[in-house]
Amino acid sequence: MPVIAVDKPLHLTSHDVVNRARRARKTKRVGHTGTLDPLATGVLVLAVDDSTKVVQFMEADSKDYLAWISLGAGTPTLDAEGPINQTADVPPLDAEEIRAMLGQFTGPQQQIPPQYSAIQVGGQRAYAVARAGGELKLPARDVMIHSLDLLGVYGRVQDAPRTFEPQGWNPAETGLTFTLPDALGDFPTMLLRASVGSGTYLRSLARDVGTALGLPAHLSGLVRTRVGRYSLSDAVTLEDLAEASGLPDLAALDFPRIEADVQMARELRQGKRPRRSEVGRHVVTLDGELVAVVDGDGEQLKVVRAWA
Repeated sequence: MPVIAVDKPLHLTSHDVVNRARRARKTKRVGHTGTLDPLATGVLVLAVDDSTKVVQFMEADSKDYLAWISLGAGTPTLDAEGPINQTADVPPLDAEEIRAMLGQFTGPQQQIPPQYSAIQVGGQRAYAVARAGGELKLPARDVMIHSLDLLGVYGRVQDAPRTFEPQGWNPAETGLTFTLPDALGDFPTMLLRASVGSGTYLRSLARDVGTALGLPAHLSGLVRTRVGRYSLSDAVTLEDLAEASGLPDLAALDFPRIEADVQMARELRQGKRPRRSEVGRHVVTLDGELVAVVDGDGEQLKVVRAWA
């Protein structure tokens, strides 16, 4: 019943990966903790069988990315799917000016999601409306961007680094090498390392960074290097899914831990609210086994989910 980090290949949807996991693990009960677009690669966290119970507690995990943003060309999808529907000449780019501009995108932000996204408005999926030639009015959402580091500016995405060392995800001669989508043309490209909160669209960030520079832009490559405590360097390939051991539920939950006695464990499993001084979300264990996820208000614990 493990939680498994998979390295999603290019051109597969997250649902494709879930279907392959169902076949590989011989179960229909497989969920994931956050969608990756078909043109993105990297960490997709899967929960198998009873571990699907922990998905709700992992969807808010922060995420790290490497993002290639090409300037001077915009697309309806905001990524390299195309087609190009906006172009502009790109003036010489100054790395220090770009770093100063990126500073305005860190911290709490209001972000408008892409039209080509799975967001529903009035029962309609935005991408379905967009593909039919329409457009939904998508309200801006509160997101958090923890950090944006400019790793380089290149004459075109084809010249930007593809190989990185897994410790700090800096460009390197040896390490992990990534496959990016086919380039839409020869457009100046920024390479960013980003750490963001849940619900942040890197395609929207590419659009907004371009707008701040007065240019159309699109996300020409994206690799997710971390989800919560799962790093890409520890992720398994699709081919290794069947044999992957993954992590048990308790190890997958990234919350402070309370060690219960037998009475407290029994009360929590009965839905009672034992008195405790903890504040915030915690994991409760008994003899190293998962009992419950709880929310504390400083006076008592309220069960969010209990395990038998």
